[in-house]
Amino acid sequence: MQLINVNTDQMIADDVKSAYTFMSRFKGLMMKKSIAENAGLHISPCSSIHTFFMKFSIDIIYLNQNNEIVGIEESLEPGKIGKRFADAKSVIELPAGTHKRTSTVIGQKVALQD
Repeated sequence: MQLINVNTDQMIADDVKSAYTFMSRFKGLMMKKSIAENAGLHISPCSSIHTFFMKFSIDIIYLNQNNEIVGIEESLEPGKIGKRFADAKSVIELPAGTHKRTSTVIGQKVALQD
């Protein structure tokens, strides 16, 4: 899937995998050696994340039910617990630095396209 910022028409990532089952949400990016610069993982349902057993930092975009960005965390290091955002229904995990590179901000809307 591709992750597109609807407000700016910018592609945030063009290789987003889905984690919609219990096992795929549980596993997430744990034990992976890295994540490609253009990749991401959409986890749903999900309102918070952790980076235990991860080997790299990530950016996290928290989305509400309308795919509007309600929270962003930059460069969350391995072994940490992410913030909780009351309206978050899903998250997208991206390589560290994606937020700054794409100028994505809270309040914008994203689309996941095949």
